[in-house]
Amino acid sequence: MNLLEQIVQATIKGDEEQCVALAQQVLDEGVDPVEAINEGFTKGMVIVGEKFARMEYYLPDLMRSAQAVNGAMEVLKPHLLEHGDGGTQGTVVLGTIQGDLHDVGKNIVKIMLQASGFAVHDLGVDVHIRRFIEEAEKVDADIIAASAILTTTMAYMPDMVKLLTEMGIRDKYRIMLGGGPVTSDWATEVGADGYGENATEAVEVAKRLMQEKRGGKQ
Repeated sequence: MNLLEQIVQATIKGDEEQCVALAQQVLDEGVDPVEAINEGFTKGMVIVGEKFARMEYYLPDLMRSAQAVNGAMEVLKPHLLEHGDGGTQGTVVLGTIQGDLHDVGKNIVKIMLQASGFAVHDLGVDVHIRRFIEEAEKVDADIIAASAILTTTMAYMPDMVKLLTEMGIRDKYRIMLGGGPVTSDWATEVGADGYGENATEAVEVAKRLMQEKRGGKQ
């Protein structure tokens, strides 16, 4: 079993000690930490989410795996930020949509955005759609990014787009959506500007949206 496969299995088991040790092994062996995140920890959490949806795993199992990944991310985070782009790519307001208490994917996206030069205002979990908008107005954000892992909570995402439109400020912001049940087609259908299947893709989408936004100002 190679290192990435070991990471996937440790994540599924929710073994925090092993996940932390494997994260350190990633750094010691010169493995790309972004690859370890996408092909290891994130892939493991996707499987955990699927098990949860099939009721093979319960909330304690989900939280145990999430805690294990968070521990591993603490090891990888300094390295990612150290090698990141120090410039200012743009300002992102980020959070997990209301009713949803899961933050592993959001936390990984946050670190990757920061490493790529974005200023990130993390609102945490269970964030009401009005709170996203209030914070975006407060910090003059460029992008509002919301995540969900439950199909029941992703239903609030189109409400946020609708509320921005009703307030007459939809054009001020680029909207990014992501999370387990969200798809690119669905995100487009509900009026979002971008969708990231994983943290790496989310960063690329955010960069593209900023290019479009700044291009539109010229």
